[in-house]
Amino acid sequence: MSSKGFEPDVKVRAKDYRIGCVGAGMIMAECHLAAYAQAGFPVVAIASRTKASAEKVAQRWSIPTVHDTPEQLIEDANVEIIDLAFPPDQQPALIRHALKQKHIKAILAQKPLALSLEDAIELRDEAARAGKILSVNQNMRYDQSMRVLKQIIDSGALGDIVFAQIDMHAIPHWQGFLEDYDRLTLANMSVHHLDVLRFLFGDPEEITTLTRKDPRTTFDHSDGITVSTLRFPSGALAVSLEDVWSGPRQEGYKDDQHINWRVDGTKGVAKGTIGWPTGSASTLTYASTETTGGEWVTPSWETMWFPHAFIGVMEQLQHALKTGTPPALCVADNVKTMALIEAGYRSIETGRTVRLSEISNN
Repeated sequence: MSSKGFEPDVKVRAKDYRIGCVGAGMIMAECHLAAYAQAGFPVVAIASRTKASAEKVAQRWSIPTVHDTPEQLIEDANVEIIDLAFPPDQQPALIRHALKQKHIKAILAQKPLALSLEDAIELRDEAARAGKILSVNQNMRYDQSMRVLKQIIDSGALGDIVFAQIDMHAIPHWQGFLEDYDRLTLANMSVHHLDVLRFLFGDPEEITTLTRKDPRTTFDHSDGITVSTLRFPSGALAVSLEDVWSGPRQEGYKDDQHINWRVDGTKGVAKGTIGWPTGSASTLTYASTETTGGEWVTPSWETMWFPHAFIGVMEQLQHALKTGTPPALCVADNVKTMALIEAGYRSIETGRTVRLSEISNN
């Protein structure tokens, strides 16, 4: 495998802080803890809604302490970083509890940070007042193809960006707690794509989102299949498509779930795939009139979004603590992604293009 001089994965610069994990579901058990074990991050305690679930995950990943409740874990003086994987209606109270503890240095929260943009803004400001780092787990930024794409764009190899697209035809695992909310795809799946478009190209000026119900999703939801068009100040356009139906899923039907992406620039094109629907590594190939003589070049790697990207997410937080610098995934930046999601929902509700200047995030 040859990465052609690019860095698809982060270098681990810091692994000095004791982590306490809250939550024992799929994302914690299969992604966070698998990544931390590989990177050598010290996980010292775990708690969940039921102690039995936490004990099972603790046994699997050799975590020494299991607390009865998330609150007890947060109060454990041995824990320095709180790693949350909890539903967005319950997460804010736990963040606030952690902000009050002297021994807690930083918190890694899940997206969405809270159920509303207003709540997210309040948490951002409360963390700043408490002098503690609050970081949000926008893990697609650490997908290997997205990291390399960012490096290619920043090098100027593609020139000015003209058009970009993320084209998803894949079936997410909707967590059970989502049945209690009206908002579905935009807040829980598109959030990865809209955030990564911000990571790549900066803040868009406007968004237009269309939606229809997903025939597979049996509980009430306002947004199933979603298509969002973004316009950036440079004039660049981007389309983010989340077809969460993607065809029948039944015995004998050979489905073709996939996520493709493409970026067109004035000096070149990059395109590739996101590997999570098939459990494979993401891919990238690009051609540039500037740097490849117009030939297609294909860096490669063996690591994957799940679980390896989660090393980068926790590493950036520890590096921020160690160096006293802001984290790469700071809560203030995540509030801007939540404002973009809010603008997408307003576009659906009003049937029009929404400018980001309409959505206050102060």
